[in-house]
Amino acid sequence: MVVCGDDGLARRLAVELREVYRRRVTLVIPFDEAEEQAADRSTSEPDTLSGGLVLPVQVETAQAPTRAVLLRARVERAAALALLYEDDETNLRAALAARRLNPRLRLVVRMYNRKLGHHLEELLDQAALVAMPSVDRAALDASTTVLSDADTAAPALVATAVAGTNKVVQADGLLLRAAERPASARGEVPDPGLCTLALLSSTTSDPAGSEGSDASGAQGPELLPDDQAVRGSAGRGTVVLEAVRRAGPALPPRRLARRGAPLGEVFSARLRWSLAGIVAAVLALTATTAALTEADPVHAAYLTLLDLFSINDPALEESSTRQVLQLLSGLVGLALLPLLVAGALEALGTFRTTGTLRRPPRGLSGHIVLLGLGKIGARVLGRLRELDIPVVCVEQDPDARGIPLARDLGVPVVLGDVTEDGVLDAARIHRADALLALTSSDTTNLEATLAARSLKNDLRVALRLYDDDFAAAVYRTLRSAHPDAVTRSRSVTHLSAPAFAGAMMGRQILGAISVERKVLLFAALLVAGHPQLEGRTIAEAFHPSAWRVLALDTADPATRRPDLANTGHDHDHQSLLWDLHPGHVLHPEDRVVVAATRRGLAELLGNSPDGRTASTEPR
Repeated sequence: MVVCGDDGLARRLAVELREVYRRRVTLVIPFDEAEEQAADRSTSEPDTLSGGLVLPVQVETAQAPTRAVLLRARVERAAALALLYEDDETNLRAALAARRLNPRLRLVVRMYNRKLGHHLEELLDQAALVAMPSVDRAALDASTTVLSDADTAAPALVATAVAGTNKVVQADGLLLRAAERPASARGEVPDPGLCTLALLSSTTSDPAGSEGSDASGAQGPELLPDDQAVRGSAGRGTVVLEAVRRAGPALPPRRLARRGAPLGEVFSARLRWSLAGIVAAVLALTATTAALTEADPVHAAYLTLLDLFSINDPALEESSTRQVLQLLSGLVGLALLPLLVAGALEALGTFRTTGTLRRPPRGLSGHIVLLGLGKIGARVLGRLRELDIPVVCVEQDPDARGIPLARDLGVPVVLGDVTEDGVLDAARIHRADALLALTSSDTTNLEATLAARSLKNDLRVALRLYDDDFAAAVYRTLRSAHPDAVTRSRSVTHLSAPAFAGAMMGRQILGAISVERKVLLFAALLVAGHPQLEGRTIAEAFHPSAWRVLALDTADPATRRPDLANTGHDHDHQSLLWDLHPGHVLHPEDRVVVAATRRGLAELLGNSPDGRTASTEPR
């Protein structure tokens, strides 16, 4: 496999392919990146396979991925190519050249522009069809994948803020996490969640802690255990699969929704209470008039309204009771006039400011404070709103990429430098559940985190840092300083690499989750062509320590979505069924989501070294 790039994502992806998927990698990077790579390797131990063999990684240096460079990297013989340059045009040119060199090459292209990326996928697949007219078009669905590091990192960042972990998998619009549970006491039955993925090596006498262990305990971790092993696992920690949900206050209604504006957003509470008082006074005067005079209720209401708007004749020759009631109605009318003027001004002001940014409500609590609305922050904001999580954004640049999105979604935004006094207070940080610091400056993110912790010690914090080593050092320091609070430091390259690696292995790969020193892979497969699944029940298809069927796609094959990892899916129409009956029989046309070890997935895919198989389907 060939990886080309000019930043940390390329190096991180090479590590992911080498350590998680055990693939041979050729890394094409600029000369300055190669020097940094060599310095890192000179100070670290050599990477080895479990059998003691050094993992092969060939490094080629080039400033741009020209045709000659691609030939030198042997792209014409490669199974997959990742183009990860920050410049979309560079990736586009290289992708076209690579497609001409190898029409069957699986391409993974980094591109922020979604619209351009969609057209690029169609263009490259069409180029492959022209070069290979006899190939089945359905077999090319996995040939080109366009990803954005912002999109791929967003689910993990959201999960970190909501659930305190980045071990997540995206499937059918549902965010799943692998939750590590400490060893249960004797007699306690642990909650299995959607299913138990693994038994940890940690024990009650040798706890590994919430972060998991590498080698603690007399036994190593056991992946995909059967029910009998789970029942006999007293004293061992577990890893269970859970849907990421948030228990907290309901999301406030969006400001001036497209189908109509809520009354509370148009008129202030004080104005509404004043109007209610006048209505109550009018009703009281109507009832009094009907009771003390001979008028029926309808005529009494008519007289009261005439007096209220001062358009009735003076009651000079009528009873004193009627005169007093007329005077009282006139006084209420005097109070109504300024109230109507105030209501008109408030409504006018509200509709004039619908295009402006919303300020955080005074009573807001239980929300997430999002710092930075650049390309990463904008994607995370969209994902948080898809999950109906209250958000307050803080951004210094009024022309930032995510400002129009926040305005359209009605999300409160505080414009200002987060390092200045009062900005975090304006975002109601003291009543927030979590802080996501996602600006492009490491120092700004770190300073904002420290300031937020000084205002609320137990605040859950996740901050974006560019360098993996710096992120690890910051994490250890903050955990030591605030042991009772959840702290996560994340680099976008670290969070994005698994999605890019999964796409290089084939778009049927949904993701990977590490369990101590082992890895579980998640994939979407067609049952047809897999004798281990076809015609078997869910219970019979379960192979302990190898693979397990987790979910079944209930959508009609003609209308099912090709990309189960698409975060833009409509959550009200999810097609994956997770609560499977053990006796359900799998049919050839079914598509399932499986969790598998490396060896188990290779067996399911027919032991193909690059993960290709005619019976797999794009995720």
